[in-house]
Amino acid sequence: MSGFISVDTVRKIYRTRKDTIEAVSGASFNVEQGEFVSILGPSGCGKSTLLMMCAGLEGLTSGHINVAGTKVEGPRQSVGIMFQDNTLLPWKTVLENILFPVRIQKKPMEHYRARAEELIEMVGLRGFADKKPHQLSGGMKQRVSICRALVTDPDILLMDEPFSALDAMTRDEMNDALLDISDRYKKTSLFVTHSIREAVYLSDRVLVMTRRPATVVADIRIPFQRPRGRDVGDTAKFNEICAHLRGLIEHERTPGWTGQMARAG
Repeated sequence: MSGFISVDTVRKIYRTRKDTIEAVSGASFNVEQGEFVSILGPSGCGKSTLLMMCAGLEGLTSGHINVAGTKVEGPRQSVGIMFQDNTLLPWKTVLENILFPVRIQKKPMEHYRARAEELIEMVGLRGFADKKPHQLSGGMKQRVSICRALVTDPDILLMDEPFSALDAMTRDEMNDALLDISDRYKKTSLFVTHSIREAVYLSDRVLVMTRRPATVVADIRIPFQRPRGRDVGDTAKFNEICAHLRGLIEHERTPGWTGQMARAG
């Protein structure tokens, strides 16, 4: 397999004193440079585990993950990560939180300050650079998290259900902001979500995973051109794709079902 991100027959087993749990089994897929790919699947199927293995934050039991032709064997500075929890440091300002990865990676702070200020402007946080996290709404905190993930200009953006705790209206706003960022910066992106509509709206492709032990059973290409607006969600094709994905996931919730790799264009 080849791609900017290449996941080849990856397996992950957790062993405890009493039990052995196979979380991921033989998962394979590629992500091309600049693609936005979402991962869907039943709750607890190992989506986040797979994402953390791509980040180099979780070891593999077997298989291979390569980024730009190099084997992933640990954390990489060229990866930006967003989590479900915004993980902002409460004693630091918005600007300081955004620049925190720069400090950790011991990069020249003065080189990245202008980029941080540009990102703050771009995500609609003008005037909030000196505010602390407790002075921000949930959506604003996640906008700060996006800026922090992008400030070092990483090659890859990995997102683990970053908007799941937000209310519906704020989540829609964050999806629009992320779509704008994706169109503007063309980052190679992997996005874990439970929302089928969110995945279809944001993505170039959507991967569907099985129940644990998880593997990838469907790879659905999303046919809508970029840039996209919310009106794409009202089209018959959009709802047809959502229904197809929903059917795949509901089958996966049925014990004894095994899927075939599916592709749609």
